[in-house]
Formats: sequence, structure tokens, C-alpha cells
Amino acid sequence: MTEARIKDINRILKERAKELSEASVDQEIVEESVEVVEFVLAYEKYAVESAYIDEVYPMKDFTTVPGTPPFVLGIINLRGKILSVIDIRKFFDLPVKGLSNLNRVLVIKTPEMELGILSDFILGVHVIPKKSIHPPMPTLTGIRAKYLHGVTDEGLVLLDVLKILSDPEIIVHDDIEA
Repeated sequence: MTEARIKDINRILKERAKELSEASVDQEIVEESVEVVEFVLAYEKYAVESAYIDEVYPMKDFTTVPGTPPFVLGIINLRGKILSVIDIRKFFDLPVKGLSNLNRVLVIKTPEMELGILSDFILGVHVIPKKSIHPPMPTLTGIRAKYLHGVTDEGLVLLDVLKILSDPEIIVHDDIEA
């Protein structure tokens, strides 16, 4: 092998090593952050991890379901699939300002359940560092404290979707005797 060829191979190997080291740094950044969908509820900013969001759907027609708790807005037909929609503002005892064409349904999906959460409007998708998520303040009381994953320095409230979906209060069972 010529000296020029050896230098060329060393250059290529150094470039590959540099690319691989940058890729691991990118992986560390991904592991130390979380992607969220940020939205507004009653003039407060909330977020849900995007890993649980199947899609965001415009709030169009919905059908109320008699005999359900007040936080169940109703059901929607999502391309042939019937989906329950909850108004988390009512569940959290937040002020309700009514519906507009800005309302969106966050379709939340876990292996056990799929449902829609109504939002006033969507602010966007953001990546936030995990170190900027602080535990909820101990002074926070009420039902919201139970379902919070944390709060960022900017006041963004990160909801714990798994706690919300696993709570027996949110699952409506209508046991009908035969």
C-alpha cells in the first residue's frame, strides 16, 4: 500500500469515528429529553408525551352519551371507529369556556385503552429536557396533583397519561343486569 493510500484510509476512519461519536451524543440528548405535544386547557399550558398520542383530530361533531359523568364530553366517529372523548377541564375542575373551531382532540393510545382528550387548542410539538421537569409543588392539591408528571420552569404542566387512563374514576362501566 502506498503512503497516500494509508493516509486516505486513516482520514476516512477518522471521519467515521467522528460521525459515530456525534451519533452517540445525539442518542444521549434523546434519552435525556422527552417529546411532548403542548396544548391549552382553560388558559393554562399542558403537555402529554407524544409517544402516547396517536393523532390530533379537529373537534367536529360529537354525540353526548346520557348517564355518563360530566367530564365525558361524548363520542366521535373517527373514520369509522367510535372514540370516547373526555373534557379533562371538567375532570380537573377547571373553568370551561365552551367549544370553538380551535378545539382539538388528542387521541391517546396505550395497549389497554384508546380515548380522546379535548384541548382548547394545540401550541405545538416540543422537545424538553428531562432535567427541566420538576415534581409538582407540594402545595398543589386537588385532583390535578394526582395526575401530574411534573412542571417545567416555564410553567408547562406535564400530564401523566398512564395514571389518567388507569384511574377507575375515568373508566365508565355500566353494569347492566340481564
